[in-house]
Amino acid sequence: MDVISQLQKELVATNEFPVFGAGDTISVSYKIKEGNKERTQQFQGVVIQRRGSGTTETFTIRKMSGNIGVERIFPVNSPFIETISIVKRGAVRRARIFYFRERTGKSARIRERKNFKKEA
Repeated sequence: MDVISQLQKELVATNEFPVFGAGDTISVSYKIKEGNKERTQQFQGVVIQRRGSGTTETFTIRKMSGNIGVERIFPVNSPFIETISIVKRGAVRRARIFYFRERTGKSARIRERKNFKKEA
C-alpha cells in the first residue's frame, strides 16, 4: 500500500484550498462544459461530510433550492474545481451531520464558530 500512496503523491497534482470541515458554509466555483463552451458555476451550501484521504478525498455539500434539498459530492483533487471560499464557519459536534437532512426551519440553523484561527 505504501507504493500506491507514493505513486499518487508523485503523479497526481493536488489543489491548495482552505481548511474546512462539517458544518462550514462554503462556496465552490467549478467549471462546466456544455458542448464546446465552458463556464463557471457557483454551488454554495453547508458541508455535510468529508470522507476519504489523499487523492480520493471527497466532500459533500447540501443546499436548499426552493423547498428541495440538493446535495453534491465533489472530489477534492478535481481539475474542474477552480476555487473554494469559506462563507462562514459552523460549530457542530459531529464529523458527519446527516441529521441535518431532516431539519427544516429554525432547527436547521448551525451556530457560527466565532473564535477560530485562520489557517494558511
